[in-house]
Amino acid sequence: MAKKNPHLNPDTFRDSLATVQDDGKRNWVYPKKIKGLFYKYRTYFSWFLLAILFAGPFIQVDGRPWLLFNIFERKFIIFGAVFWPQDTYLLIFLLLIFFVFIILFTVAFGRVWCGWACPQTLFMEMVFRKIEYAIEGDANQQRALNAQAWNTEKVIKKTSKITVFAIISLMIGHLVMAYLIGVKEVYTIVTQPPSANMAGFMGLLAFSGIFMFVFTWFREQACLVVCPYGRLQGVLLDVNSINVMYDYVRGEPRSPIRKNQEENENKGDCVDCTLCVQVCPTGIDIRNGIQMECVNCTACIDACDEVMLKVDRPTGLIRYASENSIQQGFQKLITNKVKIYIAVLVLLTIAFVSLIATRDDISATVTRYPGMTYQEREDGMVTNLYQITLINKTFESQEVELKSLAEGMDVEIIGAQHLILEPQSKYEGRFFLVRNQNEVKLNQEKVDLALFHNGEEIDQIETNFTAPIK
Repeated sequence: MAKKNPHLNPDTFRDSLATVQDDGKRNWVYPKKIKGLFYKYRTYFSWFLLAILFAGPFIQVDGRPWLLFNIFERKFIIFGAVFWPQDTYLLIFLLLIFFVFIILFTVAFGRVWCGWACPQTLFMEMVFRKIEYAIEGDANQQRALNAQAWNTEKVIKKTSKITVFAIISLMIGHLVMAYLIGVKEVYTIVTQPPSANMAGFMGLLAFSGIFMFVFTWFREQACLVVCPYGRLQGVLLDVNSINVMYDYVRGEPRSPIRKNQEENENKGDCVDCTLCVQVCPTGIDIRNGIQMECVNCTACIDACDEVMLKVDRPTGLIRYASENSIQQGFQKLITNKVKIYIAVLVLLTIAFVSLIATRDDISATVTRYPGMTYQEREDGMVTNLYQITLINKTFESQEVELKSLAEGMDVEIIGAQHLILEPQSKYEGRFFLVRNQNEVKLNQEKVDLALFHNGEEIDQIETNFTAPIK
């Protein structure tokens, strides 16, 4: 019969956050410096991911960015493919694929994303925290430094830390702006006076300030308070999901090691050293079971394994495991739930690829010019004024022509008859639909317009033409 964890009491630890005191004040977390196998692998992996993250905006394909998320102009380039506002349905599919993948990954492997790949964790634990250790020392030294009166040592260490944090925050702020508007635009903002590009300059300051605030003060609260993923996992996880877990079957009852202590056959392997709590960046006790605050960073695994080796007991008291594997000794990864999510993910991916393959290279939108009705000319013609928006989604210049399919109706484009579209550009112009007043049969008639490229019709647009009947 499987044991139950006697320390798992939902009436106590789940009623409050480890980072909030009873009076509501912030309980500052000082995680102890970590060392161990998982931490070493996480460090190497973080270097790899950070290299990709910082290199992303600079990767160019045929002179264009490989990744661009320009929310201001509503233009996105993802892995070299351009998405415009008219491609919103494609972006929706892409987001659905991303969310379903995250859900599938969470159902199977818990919050591995949070501990190993989330930018918040990467920067906080692998950049800012390491700098803090280097300048202020380990957890106990940081506590002592914060508690002591202001003196030369404290001023130098705090000033040094804040200065380095500010420089890195500026770098991250510029990186985010490069993803949003492009490297060239950021370079222009940086090399010109602030007055020449006030909006861009304020954007750089805003992003840098936000990151400085998050990594200097807000820290783990971003995961506990702001990020919804921790709350979402409570719905997604089940007894077969793999998480960082404490093996209470093997570990309970806990028993500290003392000199001259008699051997107790019933004692568990947990020596109640609390190192797993001391190294936790969110301040929780993993022995209480799965918790929203746990980001699966594996710090507790490394700390516990180190203790187990010292006391000559098997490692893995805290490990990647599922509730079933701890209670019943077996692991079932591919469950019916996982199969359903895989099927949904495959279907969404097939649909997305099909839509990408069949989307138009050039799209057009026509609307009536606001505030204008028909105009009568002296030569007996009547006209309506329209606005046209053309988007060239390709990386080559394109020439198009707009024609009316209605008999006796002509198109007069203001500026030129043939429209030249630059690569990855948006053209906005105006044109008239012109008809002889004597041929008007209806006050309002539907008109089909056709867009031609290289002599072939590539799109049809329907609009209305209004005119008086005489």
